[in-house]
Amino acid sequence: MTVDAAPLSYAEFERVDIRVGRIVEVLDFPEARKPAYKLRIDFGSALGIRTSSAQATKHYSKDDLLNRLVLAVVNFPPKQIGPHLSDVLTLGVPDGAGGVVLLIPERDVPLGGRMF
Repeated sequence: MTVDAAPLSYAEFERVDIRVGRIVEVLDFPEARKPAYKLRIDFGSALGIRTSSAQATKHYSKDDLLNRLVLAVVNFPPKQIGPHLSDVLTLGVPDGAGGVVLLIPERDVPLGGRMF
C-alpha cells in the first residue's frame, strides 16, 4: 500500500470488523510458501473459535503465541492458503527486515471486542 492510496470513507472503514481474540492453538505450517503458523483463535461466545495463519515465525515461537491476544479482521470471506482454510485475517505490520510484528492490545480486554 502506498501513501497515495485512494481515500476511504468512514462508512467503508466501519464495514471492516476487527476483533480481539486469544490464540488457543498454534501449529507448524510446513506447507506454506513462507514460514508460518496455523492458528486457532477464540473470539468469545458471539464468534467462537476461528482459524488463521500468520507469517510470524521470525519474532514469535509457538509458545510465545499461545494465549496471546491478537487483532483480526473477522468479516472477510474464508481464504484458502495451501491446504489451510483461513477464516480471519490476523493483523500485523512489517518490522523493516521482512518479519511480522502482530498487532495486539496493550491490556487484557474481553474476547470479541470490536475495534473502533
